[in-house]
Amino acid sequence: MGHLNLPASKRNPRQWKLLDFISAVFFGLVLLFFLLVFTPLGDSMAASGRQTLLLSTSDPRQRHRLVSLVELGHHHKPIEACPADSVDHMPCEDPRRNSQLSREMNLYRERHCPLPDETPLCLIPPPPGYKIPVQWPESLHKIWHSNMPHNKIADRKGHQGWMKEQGPYFIFPGGGTMFPDGAAPYIEKLGQYIPINGGTLRTALDMGCGVASFGGSLLSEGILTLSFAPRDSHKAQIQFALERGIPAFVLMLGTRRLPFPAFAFDLVHCSRCLIPFTAYNATYFVEVDRLLRPGGYLVISGPPVQWPKQDKEWADLQSVASTLCYELIVVDGNTVIWKKPDGDSCLLNQNEFGLESCDQSNDPSNAWYFKLRRCVAPTSSVNGEFPLGMIPKWPDRLTRAPSRALVMRNGIDLFQADTRRWTRRVAYYKNTLHLKLGTPAVRNVMDMNAFFGGFAAALASDPVWVMNVVPAWKPLTLGVIYDRGLIGVYHDWCEPFSTYPRTYDFIHVAGIDSLIKLPGSSKSRCNLVDLMVEIDRMLRPEGTVVIRDSPEVIDKVARIAHAVRWTPTIHDKEPESHVREKILVATKTFWKLTSTSH
Repeated sequence: MGHLNLPASKRNPRQWKLLDFISAVFFGLVLLFFLLVFTPLGDSMAASGRQTLLLSTSDPRQRHRLVSLVELGHHHKPIEACPADSVDHMPCEDPRRNSQLSREMNLYRERHCPLPDETPLCLIPPPPGYKIPVQWPESLHKIWHSNMPHNKIADRKGHQGWMKEQGPYFIFPGGGTMFPDGAAPYIEKLGQYIPINGGTLRTALDMGCGVASFGGSLLSEGILTLSFAPRDSHKAQIQFALERGIPAFVLMLGTRRLPFPAFAFDLVHCSRCLIPFTAYNATYFVEVDRLLRPGGYLVISGPPVQWPKQDKEWADLQSVASTLCYELIVVDGNTVIWKKPDGDSCLLNQNEFGLESCDQSNDPSNAWYFKLRRCVAPTSSVNGEFPLGMIPKWPDRLTRAPSRALVMRNGIDLFQADTRRWTRRVAYYKNTLHLKLGTPAVRNVMDMNAFFGGFAAALASDPVWVMNVVPAWKPLTLGVIYDRGLIGVYHDWCEPFSTYPRTYDFIHVAGIDSLIKLPGSSKSRCNLVDLMVEIDRMLRPEGTVVIRDSPEVIDKVARIAHAVRWTPTIHDKEPESHVREKILVATKTFWKLTSTSH
């Protein structure tokens, strides 16, 4: 019997609906396959999946309950490990979040932090094959490849002497884009024009620093350089710098002031940093001027200095320097050196950039999430004598009370008492508590509540550098720290810090509870669990944490320490101290991600 051909209207409507549905699903799956494999959507969806996994503990109610259990000591197992792909995670510099933001003035490369309830409560694992870092000073020249197996810079910049892979190591010949033969000959050349030797220059800022070979080479001259670069296409340049033991910080000059006080740096250096100094009516040059100490030196190498097809940019750069009365020291090839005037003798007459002096209501040292201003900060807007040449040379400036200490009432007396107190405390740390300070095991140190920098000053003879952090809501004492020849940043500890995981050997905090409190209040703005998870993120395996506070706070910290896989011990304070406090010393255990941790 032959097939009966019915008109379409007579066919089974249910059969057609089923066939249509199956066909649609099939073609939809094919389309999805092509989208995932051949378009960026696949990458973004994979990233989204990882983010979902990271956020598994971030249901606010579940998260708050876990924080409470940890604080009370009722959470009897360690906080979970983060996923394996989070080994280099920086919460405030997460490309997956920030790539959605505006490119205008590089807004998307600045800090943008998730809300605490959006932040996963988990411990960052080390990468597979991680080893305890090579010790200083050997680390200046080589680090373990397995600790940060990112070959991109070595592949792209190896011919310029940045870094090369050699056996189990990355090695650093000391070169850079503008000094492929090494930073040492380049610095020797600069020394013909500026006082590299002799202690006149002490604090330097290297903008867009690469792997920080310039700052690393200046250490032997007694110049302490804070190098910065954003998290960008080179991915891990600041991570490499810190692994080498060179002071460095993840940062972008974009829409906000950099988190440093006014007139902090004796030398500001840009070697092919590609910062458009004269764009936006010279806003970026004005920010450099805010940071540069009167009488200090500005060095720019590379574009646009006598650079092909950049005649206008080079002319504009010279024009803005002239407008601010900078003295031209030399133009040598593609390098220019200027000297900033000592005081307020420069009259900002009508100029093409529309620059004028800031009014007295604008504190130039206020620099935490502070929008860039196009006005020029007069020297007189900050009390004290701090021009280069008026402050003592290094090392005398370390212990001489700077007049900027008067930012606090009875500031000079406070400064001297603080210096004596930390000399005693550090001696107690070394001689009685037998901490590793002064040994090759400790190179990168952080003081999370630095005040006048007394802790760092007491370590000046040790082979360490200290990142002095002044909490943004406390008195702005960071200028004092720079005046004494030390370095640091402003920060709010209710947010993650701008550094990679595993970058500090030793983290110190006096008064940890004050870091999470509202100023002048007993009410908390955030919690100790999140803060200690962040300390753990920054600390290297087998690194040391020292926390001083009241006995009640230290008991709470000790409970949390077990949850973040630290081994804590509690000690009495030094005998000379009359403050009611205890000292917790903890070691971060060297744990690794296991298959059951995923």
